[in-house]
Formats: sequence, structure tokens, C-alpha cells
Amino acid sequence: MAMRILVTDGMDAGAMQQLRADGYEVVEQFYEPEALGAALREFDAVVIRSATKIKAPQIDAEKGGKLRLIIRAGVGMDNIDIPYAEAAGIACKNTPRASSNAVAELAVGLMFACARSLSIAGSTMREKKWEKKAYSKGFELQGKTLGVIGYGRIGRRIGEKCQALGMDVLATVHRSKPEGCECATMHFVPMDELLARSDIIALSAPSGDKPLVDAESLAKMKDGVVIINTSRGANIDEAALLDALNSGKVRAAGLDVWLSEKEPNWALAAHPSVACTPHIGAGTDEAQARIGAELVDILEHF
Repeated sequence: MAMRILVTDGMDAGAMQQLRADGYEVVEQFYEPEALGAALREFDAVVIRSATKIKAPQIDAEKGGKLRLIIRAGVGMDNIDIPYAEAAGIACKNTPRASSNAVAELAVGLMFACARSLSIAGSTMREKKWEKKAYSKGFELQGKTLGVIGYGRIGRRIGEKCQALGMDVLATVHRSKPEGCECATMHFVPMDELLARSDIIALSAPSGDKPLVDAESLAKMKDGVVIINTSRGANIDEAALLDALNSGKVRAAGLDVWLSEKEPNWALAAHPSVACTPHIGAGTDEAQARIGAELVDILEHF
């Protein structure tokens, strides 16, 4: 009998076609959290992105069913209770390499948007306002110091691109330092040194027990710092960031991720010094094709 695969949040069309050509039964259907667990009983594997969460209630409701594999089409897996799933005999996989470049490019794009007020300047132009004087007070990325918190696949891509722009890069990591990175324009430093020296801080780490950017860490940063977050919404205390933007402690912020995607912090999104996007980090044709290819490979070799 063919493996039945549930795709809850969409998948690259080419990957879907390949799986069906290989004989898999693929069903595209989003389920609300309270209905998802029961639905999973009828599938051997499920492919999710950020919108679907598989936690203890869904895993409990699936018990006695067929599910053997959960795949996160992307990097972060904090929407899956991995220990609970694995204890129930369900393997958990992701596609960590496919979207790294796309997310890194968006992070750099948000830096440019913050440096030149591109978001608010474009918005006022669409309102037929000519605000040249107000938005001619930007800054250049060249010569600035970038601090990257989390120097894994994505963080390293961000660092490499920013070095090419003439920036110096500082980084801190929670695990072992990747080899071959340090040079005249890139150094690993303790967190407090990174916070104190960086003109721009980019978050590229998984979420933990507390936000990486909160009132305490903000107080250690330079006045006029720029914050970029393409990692996880929980890495920022949104109320503290909004206060820092209003006080001028933070000059600008570029945000792709939010604490809640169902009800984002609209006051933060509407701030004139914020360039923001609705979690589109992996949203390129190239990244989605790579993610699809990784998904097919995982399923074919499971």
C-alpha cells in the first residue's frame, strides 16, 4: 500500500508532482489544531511549515494511528514537540539547508531598508507625499559593525554577505564555533561584547527560555542600534523593542518574524522606523524548489 502523506501548509508543485509520480498518495489539507490529531491517524507522514503546530494534544489524539514521520519544510522545529513525538515512535525531520540563502538575503535586505527608510519612504510615496527631506538622513552599511547572534547556516551566510559589503562581523554561538570563519573582518566574541560594539544586530538563533532582545540586553547596546530578526519571534520582547524605538535607543528594526502570526504586534509593525514582512524568509522560488527536493529525498529514503 502506498505511503499516505498529508501536506498541511503547502509544498513546491514540482515536489508534489514527483511524489505522486513515485506512487505516494499526497493530500493537501490544513486542519485546525483541535482536528489535526485525529486526521493524522490516517497518514503515514505529515509535511508542515510554520502555520501547523504538532504538540502533545495532537500526538495524543493520533495514538493508535499510522503516523511515523513529521517533516518540517524549513529550519526551525519549535512548532513540533520533538521529544514527545519521538517517545511515541514518530520520527521528526527538517530541511535545514534549503532556505539558508533566501533567509540571509532577506536579512540583508531588511538592513538596507532600515538604513535608507525604504519601507516608510515608499509608503509615503504611495500616499502621493514627497518627503525627500525627512528620509534623506540614512546611513551606509559599509564600515559598520554587524553582530550576528547565532552563527549557524543562516547566520554564517548573513556574515559572509555583510563582509562583502565592507562590514566587520562579530558573532556569538551557543554551541561549538564553526571552523574557517574568523579573519580580519570576522571574530567570535562574548555576548556582552557583541551587544556593546555592534551597530546592527541580526538574530539568527533558535528561541530559548527568554528573549535575546529584551530590556536588559537593549540597555547594553549602542544608542541608535538597528535590530534585524529573521529567526524566531520569541527572540524579541516586542514591548521592550517598541519602547526602545520610541525612545530612540533603537534607530530602526527589520522584522520578518513575530511572537504571534495570528495576531502580530500591529503597533510594532506600524512604527515608522520598522521595516517588516509577514514571515517570508524562505519565500523564494529557488528556496521552495530546494525545500521540495529535500522533502522528496527524506520521504524516498525513510
